[in-house]
Amino acid sequence: MKNYWKILYNGIIPGNPVFVLLLGMCATLGTTSTAYNGLMMGIATGVVLVCSNVVISLLKNLVPDKVRIPAYIVVIATFVTVLQLAVNAWLPSLNSSLGIFIPLIVVNCILLGRAEAFAGKNGLLPSLLDGIGTGIGFSIALVLLGGVREILGTGAIFGFHIFPEDYGMLLFILAPGAFIALGYLIAIVNKIRKTC
Repeated sequence: MKNYWKILYNGIIPGNPVFVLLLGMCATLGTTSTAYNGLMMGIATGVVLVCSNVVISLLKNLVPDKVRIPAYIVVIATFVTVLQLAVNAWLPSLNSSLGIFIPLIVVNCILLGRAEAFAGKNGLLPSLLDGIGTGIGFSIALVLLGGVREILGTGAIFGFHIFPEDYGMLLFILAPGAFIALGYLIAIVNKIRKTC
C-alpha cells in the first residue's frame, strides 16, 4: 500500500511534469493566461492521461514491440477525440478559449512518456495511480502559472478582484509573461525541493 502512495505522490511533486521534468510546455505556456483555463486544460489532460494509462496497461501484453508507440498514440488520440467532442458539445465557450490546445493533447509528451515509461510496464492499479498523480501535478502547475499570470496581469483570479485592473501588467497576459512567470515558479519549486 505504501508503494501505491509513492506512485501517486511522484507525479505531484518529485516528478511534476512541468516544474521538474519540463514536459508539456506548449500547453503550459499557451493555455495559462487565466487560472480557469489552466485548471480546465489540466483536468482535460489528466482525464486523457488516466484513461490512456489504464487502457495501455491492459493492452501491454497484446501489442507487439514493433508497433508499441503507434498503438499508444492511437489509444491517446481516441481519448482526446472523445474529449474534444464532449467539450465541443457541452462546453463550447471552453472549447473556443482552449482552441487548438485540446487536439494537441495527443502529441503532449507527458502522455506518451507516461505510457512508455510506466503504463506499458506496470499493471492496472499502479498505472491508474500514476495517471492520477501526474494529472494532479500537471493541473497544479497550470493553475499556479495561470493564477500568477492572471493576478499580475489583471489583478484578479477566478473572477475575484484583488486589485484594480488598471494596476495590472499586460506583459503577464501575453506570451513573454508566461515564460517569465514559469521561470520564477520553476526557481521557487527547485528551492523548495532542495530544502525538503
